[in-house]
Amino acid sequence: MNLLQAEEGKEYIIQSIVTDDEELDASLFSLGCYSGEPITVIARRKGGCTVSIKDGRYNIDNQLAEAICVEN
Repeated sequence: MNLLQAEEGKEYIIQSIVTDDEELDASLFSLGCYSGEPITVIARRKGGCTVSIKDGRYNIDNQLAEAICVEN
């Protein structure tokens, strides 16, 4: 499942990031968003969602949320 399908407030483990954009991949990696890391959807908004990765909170758009595959 991807982050668009994830429940708010529940912690998930990032399984993979499905994107062809190497720059985006590197940017996510620098935030700590990579396979094996925990991620939590804090809140949903019209154009995206707020997620918690490590000690930070980030706003991501729906397209990026769809690219992040997670497991329970």
